[in-house]
Amino acid sequence: MNDEYRTSACSEYEALLEDSVSGEIGGADALRLSEHLKSCTGCRAARENVELSPRLLRMVEASADPGPGFARGVMARIRSDRDVRAERGFWQPLISLSWRFAATATLALAVLVAYDTTAHTRQQPMESPQSVSVNRIPDLFSPDPARVPASRDEVLMMVAGK
Repeated sequence: MNDEYRTSACSEYEALLEDSVSGEIGGADALRLSEHLKSCTGCRAARENVELSPRLLRMVEASADPGPGFARGVMARIRSDRDVRAERGFWQPLISLSWRFAATATLALAVLVAYDTTAHTRQQPMESPQSVSVNRIPDLFSPDPARVPASRDEVLMMVAGK
């Protein structure tokens, strides 16, 4: 129930308030309600809010009888709405499945891209021949005879980087 339509009246006196507004209350109920209204501001406010309702309803003209075809027309519309909903219902699982597939594919693509980016940052770049350090220890056991030092002094000079 919406809060804007919530009544401030006590629940045990709501029926008596309705009867008093419509003029159908009498005897002990009328006395009990009048005693309650003296002490309860919520019920008094509720009664004041609905006091004009019977007068307004009497001012409005009665609506014409809708006739015997009214119920058939309403039921036909209900059936057609149900059929439309049933048609929509066939495709609904497929649409839901396709959205889930698209979301899963997007998530997998994001994971792969994230993995690829982190894999590139972990790899050390290869050193170019120009950036080789001068203090690097030479390969003394190389099969290349031009690189193999001939004496102990040449080995010390190669290690020292001179």
